[in-house]
Amino acid sequence: MVSDPAILFVSVGSNSARPFGMDARERACRLAANAGFECSDAPEPGRAVLLASVRYAWDPAWLKAMGTRPGTMLTLAGEPVMAHVAAGSNIAAAAAGLEDHQIVEGYGLLAAETAELSYAELRKRERPFVMLLDADEEEPVERAAYDAAYKGVTDALTLYLWRKPAFYLTRWAARAGIAPNAVTLVGAVLCALAFLLFWRGEYWWGVLSGFGFMVLDTVDGKLARVTGASSKWGEVFDHGIDIVHPPFWYWAWEHGLALYGRPLEPVFTTMVLWTIIGGYIAQRMIELIFIKRLGLEIHVWRPIDSRFRLVTARRNPNMVILVASLLVRRPDVGLELVAGWTLASLIFHAVRLAQASERAARGQKIVSWLET
Repeated sequence: MVSDPAILFVSVGSNSARPFGMDARERACRLAANAGFECSDAPEPGRAVLLASVRYAWDPAWLKAMGTRPGTMLTLAGEPVMAHVAAGSNIAAAAAGLEDHQIVEGYGLLAAETAELSYAELRKRERPFVMLLDADEEEPVERAAYDAAYKGVTDALTLYLWRKPAFYLTRWAARAGIAPNAVTLVGAVLCALAFLLFWRGEYWWGVLSGFGFMVLDTVDGKLARVTGASSKWGEVFDHGIDIVHPPFWYWAWEHGLALYGRPLEPVFTTMVLWTIIGGYIAQRMIELIFIKRLGLEIHVWRPIDSRFRLVTARRNPNMVILVASLLVRRPDVGLELVAGWTLASLIFHAVRLAQASERAARGQKIVSWLET
């Protein structure tokens, strides 16, 4: 069976603005390609097309929303922003409407000011942005695009502490033409350096290197989304490092305790490391089971799960514990506390998996609170 061709994406009009250092039409095309559209300079007879005025910048979520709404115009302040022209319809009339800022008769209207979409991929629920793209003031659009690329459910450090510095780094990298995979590579080097420094008991230098990696771990993903440069290889590279490196950091931290002068007893060391590493793997398995069995991520089931994600025993919250222990010169106690918090987090997630599974077994539909 031959599938229908992808919907064409065609930009309408002109704009000298360069958000994130990119030509407005080129950026719009990249975002559309990442969303599954076929980017083109002109419509093709007999094919459905999504027309988009380059007077505006918009959240990529609108592309997927409009892609399922043939015969619909997205509007802002009563003026057309996008139009999904069904195959065989009058493309020229719709394009003229976008050029002249006029609604075309016969189209259903979707007002950007009142519509609300669920960000299933980015774990949040809010209204996607649509803004005029002003060549003399691009920063508001850049900030809106950066915020739109941010996950709504993540740890507290990522969500609050380095959100602002990561924006400036993302914008600088985009304007410098640095690829997201290059940022990931630099982060990987810092990640490995942190391991080496922890291993040698040089904890503060390791923390500095580790925090640099953690910030870049935020920047690479945001850079890929705001520039439309996402790739399967980049996702595998980035997520692979994210998943694999934490146990090695904890192992290196434990090894460095002897050089720091605060070694743990051998048997107790084994207990602590197995609790941390085993608990980390078990939590990851619970997350995977939740997705496979119930069809959504455990962190977005109910509000309590999203709030607990801020502090659950993942790398970033655990690093806060370890850094706090360094402030009182007890990195050994920090590792013990990470073990305790890992165990507590594991119990919380195991209980939540059991509760959701029990409800599903009774025929209740398990849905994210972000979609209700």
